[in-house]
Amino acid sequence: MITIAKRFLEQGGVGAIPTETVYGLAANAFNTMAVAKIFDIKNRPTFDPLILHTDSISKIFDYTTDFPPLAQKLANHFWPGPLTLLLPKSALVPDLVTASLPNVAVRIPDHPIALQLLKSLAFPLAAPSANPFGYISPTTALHVEQQLGSKIDFILDGGACNVGIESTIVGFENQQPVIYRLGGISVEAIEELVGKCIIQTSGSNPKAPGMLMAHYAPKTPLIITDNINKYAIKYAHKKIGVISFSDFFYHVNIIESLVLSSSKDLKEAAASIFAFMRQLDCIEALDYILVEQMPEEGLGRAINDRLLRASAKRAFTKGI
Repeated sequence: MITIAKRFLEQGGVGAIPTETVYGLAANAFNTMAVAKIFDIKNRPTFDPLILHTDSISKIFDYTTDFPPLAQKLANHFWPGPLTLLLPKSALVPDLVTASLPNVAVRIPDHPIALQLLKSLAFPLAAPSANPFGYISPTTALHVEQQLGSKIDFILDGGACNVGIESTIVGFENQQPVIYRLGGISVEAIEELVGKCIIQTSGSNPKAPGMLMAHYAPKTPLIITDNINKYAIKYAHKKIGVISFSDFFYHVNIIESLVLSSSKDLKEAAASIFAFMRQLDCIEALDYILVEQMPEEGLGRAINDRLLRASAKRAFTKGI
């Protein structure tokens, strides 16, 4: 199957590849016609930049004009893995990939199938999440098939993604580390390695992928709260699906209650959050998806970031 995918990509095709974070919609990053297909298939605005995926740090030196020491320190520690670095782009990288911005987002995914494919190619892959723009990111090949199967050339099935949320994006301004997207590596882990970081994760004119405020949304209105019981009682006339951190909830109006991690493991919660959102979104009778806010620590911050962007009113409902 990798041989077939390689052939499609070399001929300007577009397909879905597995990574440890989410499935990516991949094309030859140096082929602007192929990259344009990504934007068209996803209905993604071209002002939202893409991430380059490759298999070795040595190749990334060709895609950037500056790879500062702190960036190399992060790369050596976290790659392959759910880290993306934002670096000054070289002339090799088309403006379409970077939305005509001066920096390019690059990463090395931690998935054996993705790495095997990338090693076989003479070019990096541009690969945003393999979903319609703004919808829940896919974490299985079936998710991709259900929403984009008829529009793409191939899907490489690598099983369920074990991280389950997108990569953390880190750049540098005046030699100061800046986190532009919360993701699969916690802020604490980044700061332990390179010191205090500025966190700048939203903007209508994004400097990096994943910074738009409205994103990752199910069709069913999604609401975040720290008190599921009160909310379920107050809206007893509505049919509700619940995603909680560690406890099941039972009310006559709760159609389905899903638990992210009975052991309160934030990594386990991150791996399931998109799949659970999608599962509830497929229940046609639901009026709302009610999600419990995660602890604001570790990967909980990244999960809450995704929930906030996916929420119907972009608001946190505290105790009703």
